[in-house]
Amino acid sequence: MTSLDNKKVAILTDNGFEEIELTSPKKALEDAGAVVEIVSMQKDIVKAWNHDHWSIELPVTVNLSEASPEDYDALMIPGGVINPDKMRSHKEYVDFAQHFLEAGKPLAAICHGPQLLIETGMLGGREMTSYPSIQTDIKNAGASWHDKEVVVDNGLVTSRSPADLDAFNTKMIEEIAEGRHMTTGAFTHHSETE
Repeated sequence: MTSLDNKKVAILTDNGFEEIELTSPKKALEDAGAVVEIVSMQKDIVKAWNHDHWSIELPVTVNLSEASPEDYDALMIPGGVINPDKMRSHKEYVDFAQHFLEAGKPLAAICHGPQLLIETGMLGGREMTSYPSIQTDIKNAGASWHDKEVVVDNGLVTSRSPADLDAFNTKMIEEIAEGRHMTTGAFTHHSETE
């Protein structure tokens, strides 16, 4: 199994994330040896959504106002219908996520999570997937959308839904283990779909 010892990963979220889309990647990251911190504008806890109702609460490790994206090796964004829509309306969340795209650090987003990334204006030419209902938004942001369980493009890992979590977690860990990717136009466009 790929080791993420000495890697620090932020999970960026607000209330209304889909429970399994945070808890499953978080456990996979921790099992691989990463230090995982939940970063949010919420003060002490974030509340999960589970299918059709509110569910568990998780402690916020670092408030977004005190978090520096430079401190993290990678970013993971869970989906859920409520969470990404709340985050995309706050410049602080957008700026935090944008750092990882600009720096070429691994970034993993599942389901509706890529909605936040649209706001960065940095998806042009990327290969992605997402929950099918936001594929038009992804395409309008300039990315190529694929109906695949996981799409990897130069450190950007995206998946469609909780059904894809096994593939998502595996690719996310591989990309984080690889580390920083090139960000300039000088790199050969690398993407893989499964």
